[in-house]
Amino acid sequence: MKVKGSLREQWFSNIRGDVLAGIVVSLALIPEAIAFSIIAGVDPMVGLYASFCIAVIIAFVGGRPGMTSAATGAMALLMVPLVKEHGVEYLFAATILTGVIQVIFGVLKVAKVMRFIPRAVMIGFVNALAILIFMAQVPHFVGISMMTYAFVAITLLIVYVVPRFFKTIPAPLLAIVVLTVVAIFMNVDLRTVGDLGTIQRTLPSFFLPDVPLNFETLGIIFPFALALAIVGLLESLLTATIVDDMTGTESDKNREARGQGIANFITGFFGGMAGCAMIGQSVINVKSGGRGRLSTLVAGVFLMFLIIVLGDLVVQIPMPVLVGIMIMVSVGTFDWSSFTYIKKAPKADAVVMLATVFIVVATHDLSIGVIAGVILSALFFVAKVSKINVKQQTESGKIVYRVKGPLFFASVNHFVDSFNYDIRNKEILIDFGSTQIWDDSGVGAIDKVIIRLMNNQNKVSMIGLNAESERLIERLAIHKDPLAKISTH
Repeated sequence: MKVKGSLREQWFSNIRGDVLAGIVVSLALIPEAIAFSIIAGVDPMVGLYASFCIAVIIAFVGGRPGMTSAATGAMALLMVPLVKEHGVEYLFAATILTGVIQVIFGVLKVAKVMRFIPRAVMIGFVNALAILIFMAQVPHFVGISMMTYAFVAITLLIVYVVPRFFKTIPAPLLAIVVLTVVAIFMNVDLRTVGDLGTIQRTLPSFFLPDVPLNFETLGIIFPFALALAIVGLLESLLTATIVDDMTGTESDKNREARGQGIANFITGFFGGMAGCAMIGQSVINVKSGGRGRLSTLVAGVFLMFLIIVLGDLVVQIPMPVLVGIMIMVSVGTFDWSSFTYIKKAPKADAVVMLATVFIVVATHDLSIGVIAGVILSALFFVAKVSKINVKQQTESGKIVYRVKGPLFFASVNHFVDSFNYDIRNKEILIDFGSTQIWDDSGVGAIDKVIIRLMNNQNKVSMIGLNAESERLIERLAIHKDPLAKISTH
C-alpha cells in the first residue's frame, strides 16, 4: 500500500494515536536537541528551534507520514569545524544552502540511488544506529547513582509491562509523567533535562544570517552544506525505508528529499541548525501509535509549547526516564535476527553487514559506514561475477575457444591469460555465444588477444557475438597491426 491517499487519510485518520504519539516524541526531542547543540558548539536553543521548525514544516511537505525530523547528531558532528572557525551565523547560512541543495537533489530524483543500497548494508545501518542510540545514553546513567539505575529500570518496566494491560495512553508518556511527578514530590536527587543547558522561553524569529553575500562566503559554506545535504538525505531516506517496513506502507522518497530541503531552507532563517529524519524518535512515534502527518506536527508544536508554557516543568524531567525510553528504542531498533543472518547469509553479505556496523559505530558517521558498506558489497559482487571461463577445443581442424562469463574490467586478465599464443598458422574461432562484453576494458582485451594470435600468422574470427557486444566492438576496437582485422559472424 503506497502512502498517497487523501489529505483526510494522511492527517485525520488516526487523530488520537497521532496526538498522543506526538506528545511522547516532543518530550524525547528536548534532551537530544540540547545535546546535539552542545556537540555542534552552539546555544541549546539553536537545536530546539531547529527541531521545532523542521518537524512542523516536514509534516506538510515530507514524503513519509509519521516520520520525525529534527536536529540530529550525525549532522551536528559535521557542523563543528564550521562553527569553531567561522561562527554560528555561517552555520545558519550553510543550513539555508543545505536546503537548496537538497531540493535540487529531490528534483533530480536522487532517491533512485536507494536501490543500490544492499539489504546487508541496511541491516548494518539499523543495527549501528541502535548501538549508537544506546551508547549515547550511557553517560546519563552509568556510574551516577543507584537511584538513577532504579529510575531507568522502573521506566523500562513501565514501557514493557504496562502495554499488556493498559493501552489507552502510550507507555512512554505514562512513564514520563508519573516518574517526573514522583521525582518532584519525593525530591529525588537525579539529573534532569535542565542540567543539559539553559532553555529560553521565546519563539524563534525571522532574520537574515549576518554574513557577507559574496563568493568568499559561498566558498566557506558550500563544502559543509554539500556534506550536510548528502548525510541528511542519506539518513532520512534510510529512516523512511525503515518506517515503511514497520508500517507496511511505502513513501514518496523524492518528495521526502524535497521536503527535507524546504524544511532546512526555512529553518536557517529562524536560527536553527540543519537537521534530518531521526530514526530513534521515528521509532518512538510508530511504537506509540503515530501513523499520520498530524503526529509529526504535534511533536513540533508541542515541543515549543513545552518550552514556552511548561518550561519550568520540562527542565525537571529526570534524565533516567528519558534514558529508559531511548534504551527501549535501541532494543526495538536493533535487528535481533541479525545473529541468524550472519550464520545463514552468504559470507560476503555477513561481512558487509558487520563492516557497516563497525565503521558507523567507530566513526559515529552514518554516511561513511553506509558508503563503505556499499563499496565493499560492490567489490564482493564484482569478484563474484568476474569469473570467466575459456575452453580450447579442436573441431574440423580448427581451434575453437569458447568463452563463458561476462567480459569486463575485472575479468580481462584471466581472459587474456587463457589463450595459447604459441599456436601458428591455424584457423582460430573465438566463440562469444555465452558471454557479454560490457566495457572498453573487454574490447581492449579482445584487441590484445587477436593481435597476438594474428602475429603468428593465424586466421582469427569471432562468432556468436550478440548485437550489443558487436556494436561495442565496432565502436571501440583499435587494431594497431593492419592484419588484425576482426570478422564477426
